[in-house]
Amino acid sequence: MRHRARTILLAAGLALITTSLAAHELFLKLATYFLPPDTEVRALLLNGTFTTSENSVSRDRFADLALAGPQGRTSLDTTGVSPQGDSTLVRFRTGGPGTYVLGLSVRPREIALTGEQFNGYLREEGLDEVLAERTRTGTLGEPARERYAKHVKAIFQVSDRRSDQYAADLGYPAEIVPLKNPYGLRPGDGLRVRCLIRGQPAGGLVVLAGGTSESGSPIREVRARTDSAGIATVPLGTAGRWYVKFISMRRSTEPGLTHESQWATLTFQIR
Repeated sequence: MRHRARTILLAAGLALITTSLAAHELFLKLATYFLPPDTEVRALLLNGTFTTSENSVSRDRFADLALAGPQGRTSLDTTGVSPQGDSTLVRFRTGGPGTYVLGLSVRPREIALTGEQFNGYLREEGLDEVLAERTRTGTLGEPARERYAKHVKAIFQVSDRRSDQYAADLGYPAEIVPLKNPYGLRPGDGLRVRCLIRGQPAGGLVVLAGGTSESGSPIREVRARTDSAGIATVPLGTAGRWYVKFISMRRSTEPGLTHESQWATLTFQIR
């Protein structure tokens, strides 16, 4: 009986570890994405899920922090970044009316996982092709060492006049670029996005979208897949704060690594 209890506890612990590993996504999130001109803004960088951050991100990990708007693209001073509990606070000012993109690219890190942990993470994030390859080659039980890097954007609207900067390509290794301005859309519309890896359209990627409604309840996550031009359409079924995300993973030929991945998220609000 004790042996069975230990087995159950071990399995539950492993499941929690796997879920935690898969959940360490990065999002830039604003309290509201509709802002007045010439105003100081406090955005949160969440390292975990869209609603919960498990730890802050230190400034030395920032490869780029930028703001693109009607006045052009500017690099932001990272001295405006500070830990706030388990999150990271990013301070900046809005300019004149228009649509803006706040972007952040984080330097790569590496993680070692058991075969079971890695397989659970692949299932959780919709990386079916990588899981299928491990099944086909009989390597499901083999451990993995992955190098990953994360790149995040938030699109927000200043006053009512919309501008073309919603489509700003910040040149990150992984990036989501809307093909329409989200602030011209309503609940029930679809948002077409182009997914890029190192500036090139990424076909066949699983794209996930979800968020929180205006009442704060979760929006059920939906899936789409990019076509050969890297384009996917995500349905925006309700008003609220939304995210779109993907992970692109490939096998690595570098000694000591088994896989490399690039993560991208995009957030915005629909009224």
